Amino acid sequence: MKKFLKRLFFAILAVVLIYLLATSATILIYAKTDNRQQSDVAIVLGAGTINNEASPVFKERVNHAVDLYKSAVVKKIIITGGLGEGSVLADSQVAKQYALSLGVPQEDVLTEETSTVTQENLENAKQLMDKNGYRTAVIVSDPLHMARAMLMAKDAGLNAVSSPTPTSAYKTLDTKLPFFFREEMYYCGYRFFRIWQWITKC
Repeated sequence: MKKFLKRLFFAILAVVLIYLLATSATILIYAKTDNRQQSDVAIVLGAGTINNEASPVFKERVNHAVDLYKSAVVKKIIITGGLGEGSVLADSQVAKQYALSLGVPQEDVLTEETSTVTQENLENAKQLMDKNGYRTAVIVSDPLHMARAMLMAKDAGLNAVSSPTPTSAYKTLDTKLPFFFREEMYYCGYRFFRIWQWITKC
């Protein structure tokens, strides 16, 4: 019995390690892959504000979306993000002002102002797209965030491709590693959540 339990333990451990390695590979592949194509909108995933100014991370995401807009890859930009604690304006409104300062016309920047997490960013952006008749999107975020973002975009019913910002504010190993491990945890957690949802619906 002890031998059986020992073998079972190591078998489970091996499966978990293989799954984590596969997840890591998925995250890294998405981080290095830009699938941009002609689309109606770029959806910028929220990244918070600091003293009513877009955070450095948020600015780099907006910068990339503006580059896509100015190179005619997208026609509109949707910026996501609700009201942060202690903020006067929604994060998306603050980031919109930054996009306008880069030369994007006001009518070409839309905002959703109620989301607080990535899943809500995407679901609310989808509602905004449906309301305005937009069909296709380019998802913009940091490279290590793209795998989870694209999985959630698929679940939200978005017809979307990924385009990670090449100028992420996460530049050093000290900033990349915590972000990577956090995404590993969140990505695995979301996949198990999807399985649980499927089981409860059966």
